[in-house]
Amino acid sequence: MVTARSIQLVAGPMNARVRAILIIAAVVLLDRVTKMYIRVHVSPFDLFPVIPGFFNIIHVENPGAAFGMFSETAGQWKTVFLVGVSVVVLIVIAGMLFRKPAAGAAHSALTQTGLALVFGGALGNLWDRAFSENHTVTDFLQFFFGSYEYPSFNAADSAIFCGAALLLIDLWRSRKGTADRGQGTADRGVGSGADS
Repeated sequence: MVTARSIQLVAGPMNARVRAILIIAAVVLLDRVTKMYIRVHVSPFDLFPVIPGFFNIIHVENPGAAFGMFSETAGQWKTVFLVGVSVVVLIVIAGMLFRKPAAGAAHSALTQTGLALVFGGALGNLWDRAFSENHTVTDFLQFFFGSYEYPSFNAADSAIFCGAALLLIDLWRSRKGTADRGQGTADRGVGSGADS
């Protein structure tokens, strides 16, 4: 017999998976479109101030990892290493996103969204690294905080950052909730002992 509960068990995880796929697709699409636009319309020597002294649009081809790490390292091994690490990260996140959750252990919407954002961002940067002519990642957002220049980044990096932030917030909320429930149980135990 089909009940509302059985429909919810089937439809709930499917909706979360569909939502994750849509988020991933949106991140990759935004990342691809913005990087293609920058490659075509902004030369590596151009600088377009959006908010002078704070935010510029530029064109940088990053041969390294996040924030330019390993960019000075020469050799083909670097590309193979960075692609390999990206593939492993994608496999781990895909397993977390798309495996059938144990009973009562489904990810929260915040965790699902965070994982999807990280996956989409990692996939966008992997695409550049694996398929661009020089195996570089196109960065184009440049921020300054006083005299400090924040390393240039792109839409994929932004998605990774936002996804990681959502995962940390969800972790903090779940731990805080567990601690609050534990404190409430301890308080009830103390109170009931005093009443006897």
